[in-house]
Amino acid sequence: MKNIFIINAHEAYPFSEGKLNATLVEKAKTNLIQKGYDVRITMMKDDYGVEQELKKHQWADALILQSPVNWMEVPWSFKRYMDTVYSAGMGGQLCDGDGRSRQDPSQQYGTGGTLTDTKYMLSLTLNAPQQAFNDPNQWFFEGKGLDDLFWPMHLNFKFFGMQPIATFACFDVMKNPDIENDFIRFEAHLNQHFKRLPSNYL
Repeated sequence: MKNIFIINAHEAYPFSEGKLNATLVEKAKTNLIQKGYDVRITMMKDDYGVEQELKKHQWADALILQSPVNWMEVPWSFKRYMDTVYSAGMGGQLCDGDGRSRQDPSQQYGTGGTLTDTKYMLSLTLNAPQQAFNDPNQWFFEGKGLDDLFWPMHLNFKFFGMQPIATFACFDVMKNPDIENDFIRFEAHLNQHFKRLPSNYL
């Protein structure tokens, strides 16, 4: 694993300029480059071409999606990215349809992914506190975890055959932020899952 593709899915809002997500992207870039990885980045606020984005997905050994949690999902601009880029990739760049065919519709749905050697990691920032998850006594999420909330996004990447790396999250970033400790945890998370490349691999 050498090539890392980072997507910054942040969409600017009046109450959220995107500094935290941008800083996490820069910290990931610096961490990974220092360990010998090649890094490419796409940001939703910039122009992008569909074919170029498909090539980045095919190039990558791992993808990091850095995103705020807006209304329990990714921002609209990344949803538009998926609707354009990911739909265009269904002809083989990302998946060969849904894995079935008209000749044999009995094949399992979702098994057409062509990125089976690629990993992905969700890195999320959200206003909800960590205590709101995985606790059946919490009224809103009713015991469900953050990965349950983001199960549709996990399924999107699974549809391409990609393999998950453990999710990272910065919780409670608006009402009770602990950003410096979040940065420490983020570096540790990256160090756990992205080892320094050996010199003969560089």
